[in-house]
Amino acid sequence: MGYLVWRLAVKWRAQLDRELAPLGLTSAQYSVLASLHGLSSTGTQPSQRELADFAGLEPMFVSKLARALAQAGLVTRGSNPADPRALRLEITPHGLQTVTAARARVLRLEQKRLEAIDGPAGPRITELYDTLRTLLREADRDEE
Repeated sequence: MGYLVWRLAVKWRAQLDRELAPLGLTSAQYSVLASLHGLSSTGTQPSQRELADFAGLEPMFVSKLARALAQAGLVTRGSNPADPRALRLEITPHGLQTVTAARARVLRLEQKRLEAIDGPAGPRITELYDTLRTLLREADRDEE
């Protein structure tokens, strides 16, 4: 089963990369930008570490991705008054436009991929979603 999950993840990421390339994003960059957008919608300006925790990514990887997103004008990185060692991230107006366009592409791709199991609203997806969440929670416990 692990092999099948891995193969599906590799294929999904490759499809995402192809879909997001016209917007100048990779799937990894999208995951950081979308996570930042989600956190920012609550009125917070997360640090890179907080964003890494939220996205489930390694802090060093988020730092690298945030630098690339900043160079592309999609986010800004500023100092954190509460912790001078931490950088706070903020999505730019260009970043907001990009993540909105990217999200539409991701949702279309997801819809297409889920048609094989009766679409995103079908009964099979609910069971699959619950199963994957259970497996992820268990994996998180193992990391503690």
